[in-house]
Amino acid sequence: MAELASHGRAWIELSMDNLRHNVEALRALLPPGCELMPAVKANAYGHGAVPIARALNEMGVQAFCVAAASEGVALRENGIQGEILILGYTCPENFALLPQYDLTQAVVDYDYAKLLNAFGQRVKAHIAVDTGMHRLGERYAHFDRILAMLQMEHLDVTGIFTHLSASDSESPEDRAFTAGQAAAWRGLISRLGRYGYAPRAHILSSYGLLNYPEYGGAYARVGIALYGVLSERADLARCPVELRPVLSVHARVALVRTLFPGESVGYGLAYRAAQRRRIAILTIGYADGLPRSLSCGRGSVLLHGREAPIIGRICMDQTLIDVTDIPDVQSGDDAVVIGQSGEREISAYTLAEAAGTITNEILSRLGARLSRSEEPAARIASLQ
Repeated sequence: MAELASHGRAWIELSMDNLRHNVEALRALLPPGCELMPAVKANAYGHGAVPIARALNEMGVQAFCVAAASEGVALRENGIQGEILILGYTCPENFALLPQYDLTQAVVDYDYAKLLNAFGQRVKAHIAVDTGMHRLGERYAHFDRILAMLQMEHLDVTGIFTHLSASDSESPEDRAFTAGQAAAWRGLISRLGRYGYAPRAHILSSYGLLNYPEYGGAYARVGIALYGVLSERADLARCPVELRPVLSVHARVALVRTLFPGESVGYGLAYRAAQRRRIAILTIGYADGLPRSLSCGRGSVLLHGREAPIIGRICMDQTLIDVTDIPDVQSGDDAVVIGQSGEREISAYTLAEAAGTITNEILSRLGARLSRSEEPAARIASLQ
């Protein structure tokens, strides 16, 4: 099979220098005895789980968390070392994957623990505890059930964790709720200790580490912050460290053409030229993760250091832009969807705000068709 060029139709460039910077910045915030457990679920928030995890292994990271068994298996099959915690549900039909690939399973409640135990093979596990999010986890007040899980014959319980619901918020109500979760958590861990149990306990995610590092724990399950952005731009004002975006997204100009006055373009005739316009067709669409809600002028890209508005409706595989005011645009040019071109930048925040969502969604929906490779040194330097 012929090898495709790494920068073909549309692609992602990864700055491992920026990733290293973020790792070092986040490590500086870790409380004593705590280590990073990066979240590389959802293909490492769209960045590419294998290249990101491989680079993190080289940086000394030895613990990861994913959402599904299939994600853990893919990491193992690509040589990723260290603990891999599956945060989500694994169906009983796939329990055999856990010991086969040395994966650690989150125990989502007491009944699930009984299923895992009945599987009959020794399975590494972390107990998920609900301290107020009311998603996965056994309620913290069900102490007898949590204790019983620790005593199950076939569960090798090496950890226990909970998740903070509102650690990203500054409101007094949310801060009080977070403090209540932490108090319930401390009480549970202390009580387990009196019974002689001391599994590795963890409570911090990205915002927990940034805003509540004093809560401590064995791991910080950093996700969005590791990739150099926060969920919303407003959160940057109180971020204690500088974070650098790890990815940029690019597409090719496939074609440049003229629209004459009165002509429409794209599906639904959603754009009609009031006067003569030059347009370019880009090799990226909503199947690649570009939100369709950015159609008809709500979004833009960068070309030759200038901004080009999206016109008409974003298609599954292609996007139309107006390049009337940008000279010398031609087929093969590099259009920047996320990242810098010249002195201009379109960030993940820009797309998220225009689409009415958060950066986590924008990044994690970046599609599998986008090739992923490390950035050229010259481009890395320009992003510092």
